[in-house]
Parts: sequence; C-alpha cells; structure tokens
Amino acid sequence: MEAYEGTLERITFYSAETTFMVGRLSVAEQEDLVFVGHFPPMQEGDSLRLKGEWKVHPRYGPQLQVKEWESVIPTSAEGLQRFLASGLIKGVGEHTARQLVKQFDTQVLEVIENSPQELTRISGIGPKKASMIHRSYLQHKNIKEVMLFLQHYGISPALAVRLFKHYGEQTITLLKENPYRLAEEMFGVGFLTADRIARQLGLPFNSPQRIRAAIQFMLNQAAAEGHVFLPAAEVREKVLEMLYHQENKEGAARQEAPEQGAPASGQQGSADAGTEKTGHSLPSPPDHTAGESLKQGVLHQARTGQEITADLVESQLEILEKEGRVIRRTDAEGRQLVYAAPFFLAEKGAAERLVTLLEKQLSLFSPEDEGVVEDLLQDEQIELAPEQVQAVYKACSNGVMVVTGGPGTGKTTTIKTLLKLFQRHQLKVLLAAPTGRAAKRMTETTGLEAKTIHRLLEYSYVEGKGFRFQRNEENPIPARAIIVDEASMLDLHLFYNLLKAVPPGCRLILVGDVDQLPSVGAGNVLRDIIQSGVIPCVRLNTIFRQARESMIVVNAHRINQGEKPVLNKKERDFFFIKEEDPEQVASTIVDLCRHRLPRYGPYDPLEDIQVLTPMRKTPVGVERLNLLLQGELNPPSRSKAEIQSGSTVFRLGDKVMQIRNNYEKEVFNGDVGRIAAIDREEGELWVCFNEVSGIREVPYDLLDLDELVLSYAVSVHKSQGSEYPVVVMPVVTQHFILLQRNLLYTGITRAKNLVVLIGTFKAVAIAVNNNKVEKRYSYLDTLLQELSG
Repeated sequence: MEAYEGTLERITFYSAETTFMVGRLSVAEQEDLVFVGHFPPMQEGDSLRLKGEWKVHPRYGPQLQVKEWESVIPTSAEGLQRFLASGLIKGVGEHTARQLVKQFDTQVLEVIENSPQELTRISGIGPKKASMIHRSYLQHKNIKEVMLFLQHYGISPALAVRLFKHYGEQTITLLKENPYRLAEEMFGVGFLTADRIARQLGLPFNSPQRIRAAIQFMLNQAAAEGHVFLPAAEVREKVLEMLYHQENKEGAARQEAPEQGAPASGQQGSADAGTEKTGHSLPSPPDHTAGESLKQGVLHQARTGQEITADLVESQLEILEKEGRVIRRTDAEGRQLVYAAPFFLAEKGAAERLVTLLEKQLSLFSPEDEGVVEDLLQDEQIELAPEQVQAVYKACSNGVMVVTGGPGTGKTTTIKTLLKLFQRHQLKVLLAAPTGRAAKRMTETTGLEAKTIHRLLEYSYVEGKGFRFQRNEENPIPARAIIVDEASMLDLHLFYNLLKAVPPGCRLILVGDVDQLPSVGAGNVLRDIIQSGVIPCVRLNTIFRQARESMIVVNAHRINQGEKPVLNKKERDFFFIKEEDPEQVASTIVDLCRHRLPRYGPYDPLEDIQVLTPMRKTPVGVERLNLLLQGELNPPSRSKAEIQSGSTVFRLGDKVMQIRNNYEKEVFNGDVGRIAAIDREEGELWVCFNEVSGIREVPYDLLDLDELVLSYAVSVHKSQGSEYPVVVMPVVTQHFILLQRNLLYTGITRAKNLVVLIGTFKAVAIAVNNNKVEKRYSYLDTLLQELSG
C-alpha cells in the first residue's frame, strides 16, 4: 500500500448512510490526488494520512482506494486555526480560534488538553467555557481513537460514532470483552458488525455465543419489520443462512463499493429500492448460487469440525428459553412460534387486559333512559348517521370498543358527541394519540387538550432505572373514559403499556382508519382487534355531504375500493400532472412548491406544502428531493448560519424531522420543526417545535445531529398522524416495489385542502390494483378469540 499525507481540499461526494466519500487530497510538492473510501463526517481543510492502493476507474480515472486512514493534527498555526474553527470543538468558533492560536501558537492543543485553566487568559473565556472546550476536545479525540481502532474491523465511521455515544470511553474495552453485546444493545445494527469483530478476534465459527447472538438478532430484525414473532422453522432456516452466507460478506458499511466511483452531482447512488423500512431486511431464501455456496460452506466447515446444524441452533434456542430471553408457543395448527420475551409478554398481556375490559359492562344509563342520546343530539343540533349513533351507544355500554372509518365519515364528530355525552354524565375524559402531531390535530378538532400516549403515561426518567412509564397498574390513569385517535399507528408495546394503566371501570375507545398503513413498530394492533370479532367495532361508511364535495375524500374512498381516482376536475382539490421522466418529475415538484402552488392558494412553501414520497432513494425519493427543495426554498446566504453533519447541511430556517425517540429531550420519531438558531462557536443548534402546549425550542449539539433529517420531503410512513393543507406526491414506476393501495391511500388522506400527484397513469393503476397487505406475524386476534371463547 502507498501512503500520502495532506489536506482535504475538496469533498466531491459523501453519503451519510454508507459513509462513502470521494475526495481530493492536496499533497505537498505534487498534484492533488483523488481518493475514495469510508470516512466519518469531515470538513474541507482537515489534515489526513491515507494508505491505499491505486485503481483506474473506467470513467473517473486514477483513484486511491483507501484501506486505512488517520486524522492528523495540523502543526502549522494556520492549520490549527482552521481545525479549531471547524465546529468540531464545542465553544470554539472562528473568532475564538484566531484568539487561541494568537495566544498559544502551535502549543494550543496541548494547552487545551493539559492546561485548560490557561484558556481563561483569552477575553470572553471564563472557567466554565474553558472546561467545556477541554471536555469537547477530549471527546473529539476519543471518538477519533475509537474510529481508528474499529476501521480495522471494517466498521463504518458513522457506526463508530454511535458506539462511542452509547459506550463512551469504554467502547474499545467492552467490545473486546464481548463483541456480541452489540447484537443485544444496538438495536437493528448489531449482529453482522459484532460478528465481524468476533471472527477477527478468533471466536470459533460455530461458537454457541455466536449462534445465540444470531437468533436474538434475527428476532430483533423481524420486530423492526413489524413482526411480533417468527415461526421456529423459519428461525432455524434463516439463522443457518445468515451464519454461513454472511461469513464472507462485507456488511452494511460496505454496501457501496469504491469501484463505483463518484456519483454524478445530485445523485444518491443507483435508483435501487432504498425503502422506508429501518434496519436490514430479513435474509431471503437463497437462489441456486447461494444454495451452492451454502453447500460448499457446510462441507468446508464440516471438514474443520466447525459446522452449524439445525440441532445446534435448536440447542441454543433452548438455552435462551431457559434464560427467559426467548419464549416459545404452539399455535392452533401445531406450529411452534418463537418470541423475544418482551413481545410475548406484551401480546399475551394485551389480549388478557382487552378481555378484562370487555367483560365489564359499563352502562352509562338504564335501558328505559336510552332517549338521552337523542336528547343530546337534539339539544346540540348534531346530525349523526345511523352507524355513528350505534357507535355512541356501544361506547356507553362497553368497557372497550373500536370506531373505524375513512376520511369524511365522521370519526371526529363521533368523538365530539361522545365527549359531550360523557361530560353530561360527569365522567372525566382524557384524549390521546400515538404522536405529537396527531395529538395536536385532536386538540384542534375537539377543543380539548389531547396528549401523546407517552405523556399520558408520564414517561420520564427514574433514578437508577432509566426511563419508565410512571402510569401503570399500580398507578393508573385518573380517568373514567380514554379516547385514543389514530389507533392504526399503535404498536404492540405502546398499546400494552397503555392497557396496563387503564383503571377498572374506565372506558377505552379506539378510533382510527384500519385501511391506512400499519404501525412503524411491531404488531398489527388495530387490524388484529377488528379481525378477532371479539371487541365491539363500528365501521363508519356514510360520507357526509360536505365531505362528498371534496375530491380528496371521494378519491380516497375510490382508491380504497380498488377504483381509479377521478383526476383533474375543474375547480376541485385533486390534480394529476402527467410526467414520465423522473428527473422532470423532481423538477416539477420543486417548481410547484416554489412558484405554482403559492400563487394558486396562496400557500406558504414551508408551512403549508408537504412533499410525500414512498421511497428514500431514487431521483424522486426523500433524500434527493430534500436537497433540491432546500436549495430552492432555503438557499445559502450570508445572513443564514449553517452547520454540516455528514453530507447534510443544516441551515437557519430549515424544516427538519426528528427520526429517533429522544426521551431526554422529549422529542419523538416523526416530530417536525424549524431550525431557529445556530451557534457554530458553541457547536449547537436549536429546533423550534410547535406542540400542543405551545412552541418549544430544543437544543442539539454536534453529536445529536444524526437524529435530525431535512423534512421538505418525507416518507409516507413518517407522515402518518399528520394533516397538511397541501400534499404533493410523486407516483412513478421507479417506486414499483412500494406502489400499494394502502400507501397511496394514506398519502392522499394526509391532505386537508389540496392533493397534487405527479407521475404516470400506469403507476397510479399499479398502486390502486395492488391490495396486497404486507403480512405481519402476530397472534393477537387469535389470542382474543381463545380468551373470550
């Protein structure tokens, strides 16, 4: 390998997801060289030492394929000032960097590390700020050390940063002791990475520890795809496939090979199917080549005495079962099901508590007084369809019930009627929804405060125990009736925790549209409850006159019934723009958001218009559209501060979304806000979230920025529970894998005033005709039937 040391002159391309970089290195006394490899987020001007091999790319010419790298601390005053001003050291911006280098010259880093009290000699730096600069520098230094250690095991820098955030300075020690702890503690990314470290550390191919970790990883991945359990036969088969076939694969961090060269400007790699799902997909059955590979792998391991058999997998399953980590159950057909223990307890517990609620007959009035509903409707001048009246009566006589229906069928009116009725009978009613956006909408439509379920259950930090739900069976919710909206978004764990906190004698009413996409988390709660036939359920079918005037509502119901939508009726609220070329679709979307729709409405491009798209990648996917829309709707300016994280530039005024639950900050997956302030010197930015209780500013430091993404365009899944004045949505054949009826239906029902679809009639027809609901392994419906039988 050849080694070069120089300055990162230019970042030609960088992918935050794969950490793949194409860059130009300025080397003293020779021409700049082009290099490719995997790196953490860097700044132009960083000093690097690279080791690699030269390859000639057929399109891009000679490139140094980097095998090893390290960040070199600059030695010149100019280089040190640039390094300190890069934003990596909290508390140091350009002005402070100049002062520090002027005061301490080339000894500045030594002073920061070993004598931070000396920093107070600089005007504006007190003891508190000096301590912050010292801690931030040490943290940066430690992260770099972790990255350098882990790169030898093929671990991406992005994952190295995550590991450091989780384990801190003990990262290297803990991974050496037990690399498979990643499979248990780093949800969704663990096993393949842990296995790569373990194999290089010499752990045997058929180690029991390796097989147990693979089983747990497989169950976690199944949960990330919505499954509550896996059939035992499938667990054994998939674990064997993974342990053999993943042995020689590079893993998630090497999906983008350097031989691909630099993607063209604006592209995010190939138009593959980067979808909305999180985590790795479950391994698919091997093709004939893979089958031959597995056969050869088994023969090779058999010769070395390290083969893995189905019996060996079964023996480790038994150990996990004895330890209480895995629970097995046999279904009615004699098939054995394998659960990660928390999912078994949640599913069983949810079924038992639902049946307990159902058994309590909570009549609000005696049969001879049933006229009270009619009296209420007359007094309040409320007009209800027959099925709405039925829903009101069922809510008065049952401990738990479901109200489902599409847009315009009166779900909100039914909720408001129930509120008035319960208030007349002096019942304390609480309203809730799975997300902050859905709770805010519920508050606006009912006039009463609605909370997220997490807030309702008082999810908070408990000393020595971490974050916990404070409301439970021992400390139930103080209510006589609880109404939950957007119940299609409920995952199994959240629903079980809610049920545990419902007190005896309290009604639980679930309201939602069962035809929308299922929850992002594991389970199929609303659909299972309805399919069981055990819990009273009323489906609202009548579309009210005012709703019938909206083509959004009309077309939503047509799509849901497998009929093509009616397009481009004059003076209506549903439009279709025919365009086949994906690049032109992207260009049209930008033009609509920037010019055409604000003139048509008028609509504010940032506050009122939301672009929804099925996929993350492709020319009209989330990532590409966000770059285009940011450049047009919030372009760079001297008056707008900005800060870079990976390949993403966050700019003052940007529209952003939180993509992971952060209980400490009390912001959750899917929350959308605007960047209100950026302080490069402090290494912080503030995001303004518009919540039920009002506007709240939340601080983020540099290590938190991987929790934020631009949200000018978001996935349809991420839009659940939201309502936007205008929805713009590409419907193209490049999204074939996700052209499904419930996805198109969910997308258009997010719009309140206007929908604009852009694409081809063929793509719309494919989506409408594809009513295949993705199968999720869950057992809640059957359990309900068994327990109530």
